[in-house]
Amino acid sequence: MSELLTHEEYKSLGASLDFPQNPFIDGKYQVGSGEPITTRNPSTGKEITNITTASDGDIDLAVGKAREAFDQGRWCRLHPSERKDILIKLCKLLTRNKKELAVMESLESGKPIRDCVQIDLPETIHTIKWHAELIDKIYDQTTPSGDNALSFITREPIGVAAAILPWNFPLLMLAWKIGPALAAGCSVIVKPAEQTSLTALRVAELATEAGVPRGVLQVLPGTGPAVGEKLGRHKDIDMVSFTGSTETGRLFLKYSSESNLKKVVLECGGKNPAVVFNDAENLDLVAEHIVNGAFWNMGENCSAISRLIVHKEIKSDLLKKILERLRDWKTGDPLDPQNHLGALIDSEHCKKVASYLTEGAVVGGQIEGCFVTPTIYETTVDNKQAKEEIFGPILSVLEVQTNEEAISLANNTEYGLSASIFSANARNALRAARELRAGTVTVNSYGEGDITTPFGGYKQSGFGGRDNGIHAHDQYCEIKTIWIDLTDPASQDKIE
Repeated sequence: MSELLTHEEYKSLGASLDFPQNPFIDGKYQVGSGEPITTRNPSTGKEITNITTASDGDIDLAVGKAREAFDQGRWCRLHPSERKDILIKLCKLLTRNKKELAVMESLESGKPIRDCVQIDLPETIHTIKWHAELIDKIYDQTTPSGDNALSFITREPIGVAAAILPWNFPLLMLAWKIGPALAAGCSVIVKPAEQTSLTALRVAELATEAGVPRGVLQVLPGTGPAVGEKLGRHKDIDMVSFTGSTETGRLFLKYSSESNLKKVVLECGGKNPAVVFNDAENLDLVAEHIVNGAFWNMGENCSAISRLIVHKEIKSDLLKKILERLRDWKTGDPLDPQNHLGALIDSEHCKKVASYLTEGAVVGGQIEGCFVTPTIYETTVDNKQAKEEIFGPILSVLEVQTNEEAISLANNTEYGLSASIFSANARNALRAARELRAGTVTVNSYGEGDITTPFGGYKQSGFGGRDNGIHAHDQYCEIKTIWIDLTDPASQDKIE
């Protein structure tokens, strides 16, 4: 933790920040005419700042400016290397301002400052840099069209894209969207979660400083009904990339069908299993992955491990080791770098998570304000704790008699975002990885892959595309075929 400051230093830095308060439209902050929203510190409930939001008129203005920038080619017609250079400059500015951004994110989201500094900021910068470096390395194709024709398959930026963000990873989810979208040449309008608008606004300001032309990256704070739905229904938006709940994701499909059939990409909820076979070895390491997967970011993670499906022969030993690991996980003030767990996002979400807290917890089960201690229940498949996405630090433990039963139970869900399998037998592990119906399956570990691997889900966890990797670019592009006839007109039959 040598790179971390002290608790007092972070509090002092937080008190000195100048917070953005208005939508970012056409290269500058502009006072929004929508209903103001108050950004609060989840750990204290105290007001951070008030933000003016985007009205219908502000939305139309932003979309019009985005379309103007795209049609005029201010960004999309730049040479790929020019776009790359500007995005690399943005990464340098993010690095220069990383302390400010980390504290801002911690204050508005309740995330532990240690995670903001050591994970979120580095990954945010890495994501944008990776997509920037990819710009001039994605090649178009030709097809075997014979001697009489020549064909090209090209990617073209889709146009004006809307990115609808969740509140659990304000900076990283922003990077997941704008990295490939800007690299592809799109104009992007970001609608951050109403609880966490500050960092997105600040990044847009830094992007303009880096050289991103006006109108190309804009941020419209506001509620889902007031801004998100309007973007989803807007007939001059070409696509929407959404990360959030499955319930809300469905609405964007509806908005698209009732407007201009804009492209929609959804990354939604999960009820992710960790399956531990009876041949799993090094249970200390397994326990480490389970604790990290279940409780990191207070369980406010769509790919969090929320179901531990474990063979009866090793359940007791594994639970003991999990409890030992949890002793080091402290809950408290997010700005204290000693704490692993901060506050849940707001009082409404706290009420939802609290509804899953019952008697009989193996550990935890306490809530104070917006702080919930890591909680584990031994339960059954029919219990709502084991069926529903909680989005909090609650882990359900399900005992099985056979490895086959474990896989069947893991797949018994409407979700299919991620899964983990633990086994010392490579054949068993690989077979299980193939049988698990999830977009990402990790073997003897917990994770989401990295920036090079696509991320998204099966079933009700995803729709229409993937974040990360080269595949992320496809959601922001149209595929065009250009067919050139090479036949000699002089050789064609002539009409006498």
